[in-house]
Amino acid sequence: MRQTDLQNDALPAPPCIMVIFGAAGDLAKRKLFPALYYLSMANQLPEQFAILGVSREDFNSETYRELMNTESRAHLDGDYSRDVWERLVQCCHYLQGDFRDSETYQALLKKLGELDEQCGTSGNYLFYMATPPAFFGDIAVQISGAGLADEQDGCWRRLVIEKPFGHDLQSARELNKTLLHEFEERQLYRIDHYLGKETVQNFFAFRFANGVIEPIWNRRYVDHVQITVAEPLGVENRASYYETAGALRDMIPNHLLAVLAIIAMEPPISFDADEIRDEQAKVLRAIQPLTPEEVLTHTVRGQYDSGVMPDGTHVPAYRQEPGVAADSQTETFVALRLMIDSWRWAGVPFYLRTGKRLPGRFTEVMVQYKHAPNAAFKRSILKGQPVEPNVMVLRIQPREGISLGINAKVPGQAMQLSPVEMDFSYDDYFGHGPSTGYETLIYDCMQGDPTLFKRADIIETAWQLMEPVLDVWRALPPRDFPNYTAGDWGPAAADELLQHDGRSWRACTAGACARKTTRG
Repeated sequence: MRQTDLQNDALPAPPCIMVIFGAAGDLAKRKLFPALYYLSMANQLPEQFAILGVSREDFNSETYRELMNTESRAHLDGDYSRDVWERLVQCCHYLQGDFRDSETYQALLKKLGELDEQCGTSGNYLFYMATPPAFFGDIAVQISGAGLADEQDGCWRRLVIEKPFGHDLQSARELNKTLLHEFEERQLYRIDHYLGKETVQNFFAFRFANGVIEPIWNRRYVDHVQITVAEPLGVENRASYYETAGALRDMIPNHLLAVLAIIAMEPPISFDADEIRDEQAKVLRAIQPLTPEEVLTHTVRGQYDSGVMPDGTHVPAYRQEPGVAADSQTETFVALRLMIDSWRWAGVPFYLRTGKRLPGRFTEVMVQYKHAPNAAFKRSILKGQPVEPNVMVLRIQPREGISLGINAKVPGQAMQLSPVEMDFSYDDYFGHGPSTGYETLIYDCMQGDPTLFKRADIIETAWQLMEPVLDVWRALPPRDFPNYTAGDWGPAAADELLQHDGRSWRACTAGACARKTTRG
């Protein structure tokens, strides 16, 4: 049964102005404006709404609209409504200015007052920092200094911060200190677009609304968990950022630990935002910190060499990419083994991996259950193969959905077993709607719902966990870079990380995922 008749009954967001700092950048053009368009198509944007772009580029409101009409419109998917798009573009206004110049914010204050009168937006402002992270603290200070963080007469003011939230523990603490000096925590929305994915949000419903799942979501039944974020792309035009970040800083404290916290959290007493985030914070605090010795045995880093991707494309090594140092020590692949000291997860390893120039674009959580006793089936296994363990896969991208691998009898007179898969796909059941991953998050910002956003303590705990890894890697530069070929699944040491425990990574080729070997 396909549920194409299901409707989204979310009400339009309250009147507001969305101020986008860095309004001429790629994030605004590729993600934010398409997301606003999809929200408008779903009737979830307010009638009283305006967009005010702030950037250094020499535009006025009219030329900025032309820019969005050409460069951003090209990123729209699905059915196109000219009326909806043109109405959104007409909501756009522009202010040229330097992010660190106080005069910019005096002009911003004046412009916002004019738009409030013109559009009826009631003094509600959503400030979105689509800028390099070096500007985050300065923009927050300037907004507050102009009086634009003050909430009076029933209006609200909110600040959205894109990742990265610092580049280590000290910088994360300094950024949080600056932000919390100028804004209240309830006004801050640290955005992670992974948490806007339908499957990530569905983790809550999947775990806590299904009586057959939660009772077996623990150490008694689960053998181990794998979280994978694979990208076929290289560094592209982000070398200036990536050379100072690397795969660990770019992906682990933000995306992968956020997914881990949702997977491993205890049931909250309610779906109040802070109740949920309290449980996620507890998970991160329960992860065993790695000692320097464990960093050497529980973590793997890699850098891609030149190679051939699955589509036949020849690609250069990371060190040959424009803007990358010829002797760069920056990792483009990371794998970790983490343990959680909690009653639910004691003894269950969580394996995390992420990398660039891997065979495909694919993000998933794999939960492998422990083997059932197989004594009765010793002579019933198909082709003499061992009975496969049950594996549950939560696919975040592509083809969002959930699958469960079970063992079933092969038709015929003999009792022979073979693994089969039960599969649920969002597209097949609910239909496919275009999405950037930002729609839910922007809407929640406007509604004042911080459930899917990160608190200061969660950010700092994640960086605290990564601090020993960064320290050891800084002290012991890699000697074997590059150590994996573009188009492969990372360095051999990543396979050895699991093989040491008698396990293996879930493999993925040509879009079809399968187990290579399983624990006996």
